[in-house]
Amino acid sequence: MNPFKNLTVLSLEQATVLPYLTYRLALDGCRVIRLEHPVYGDPNRMVGENFLGEEGMNTYFMAINAGKEALTLNLAEPEGAALLDELLVKLNVDIFATNQLPRNYEKLSINYERLSRIKPDLIWLGVTGFGPESNEAAYDPILQARGGLMELTGEPDGDPQVTGVPLPDMGASEHGYGLLMKALYERQVTGQGRRLDLSMFMSTVSWLTVPICLTGSFNRRISRRGNTHEFFAPVSVYRTRDGFIYMAVGNDRQWEALTRLDGFQHLARPDYVKNAGRIKDVHKLNQALGEVFKKFDSAEIMDRLKAIGVAVSRINTIAEVMADPLVKDHLLSAKDPVSGRELVLAPPPYMTRFLEESNRRLSFPPRFGQHNEAVYGGVLGRSKPELAGLREKGII
Repeated sequence: MNPFKNLTVLSLEQATVLPYLTYRLALDGCRVIRLEHPVYGDPNRMVGENFLGEEGMNTYFMAINAGKEALTLNLAEPEGAALLDELLVKLNVDIFATNQLPRNYEKLSINYERLSRIKPDLIWLGVTGFGPESNEAAYDPILQARGGLMELTGEPDGDPQVTGVPLPDMGASEHGYGLLMKALYERQVTGQGRRLDLSMFMSTVSWLTVPICLTGSFNRRISRRGNTHEFFAPVSVYRTRDGFIYMAVGNDRQWEALTRLDGFQHLARPDYVKNAGRIKDVHKLNQALGEVFKKFDSAEIMDRLKAIGVAVSRINTIAEVMADPLVKDHLLSAKDPVSGRELVLAPPPYMTRFLEESNRRLSFPPRFGQHNEAVYGGVLGRSKPELAGLREKGII
């Protein structure tokens, strides 16, 4: 039996950080219900292309919202807050999560103190940009800038760059996932819920293990190095006759083996025998290696490097990543029952029991307010005239 199927998550979510976290919970088999304002909704619904030809179902939204249900609810109104209270009890909600600004907690009646009185075993998670005492807006690139990631990304003589994926968003989601797992265990032992606060900024800075240690302890200035490595050489991207590869020589034995290959013997210099010597002359070393790699096709040189135990990979496109034998059989899917369109979704970090049981298929990302009637009517018992009245008043 999958115990996660018995867990219900109610999430007042928007953008990326919290939707990705609850998506991870949906991949475990949790029942995830996202709450959105009945007028404004999640802005990410409007981002990307509109392949379905219907408002609020654009491509960017679809990537991390499969497997969920969707309700609309105006929590700024007392009647909306009362509906939230009913949802907590009648759905037996285990986790309530929000990435609203802290100043909105009281206004929307979602503060932990109030909700925990209604359901004492509730686990409450607030994801904020800079902690529960701050109402500063925090978009992922802002966190990359303030949190040092941009200082570490790009060429040494070039401008700071953002990373290719939103690491502060995704990283905070993973940290939030871990927090919730610990809280669920504690609740199992004690029977009590608790409040959790997660700062995306602190989550981001926590990844700076080596840079902070070296800067604070040894007064080292750590900055961007392009494709090279601070402590190992040669480690970089090299152009071949038909593309690019990334090679990482991890120790002096691997370097010695490399210099015995045809075309590389001239690099068997005494000052390159040890990693420290190669680091000291890394710019010229990479120039010399670049001249060698240009003479080979990617597949040929990769085979030769792998044969001597040197780590190497092509620089794959996203389509090539999807075709990788280790990836293609772990991709997820979701089919729209309305249009028939099939979504292909990224694989999970590990296969869950729920995904194995469902053959890696999820329900299609929910349309705006799609489950209002099923939940407010079927679970809370509101009649169709009552639902119509709630819609007319802007409550749902």
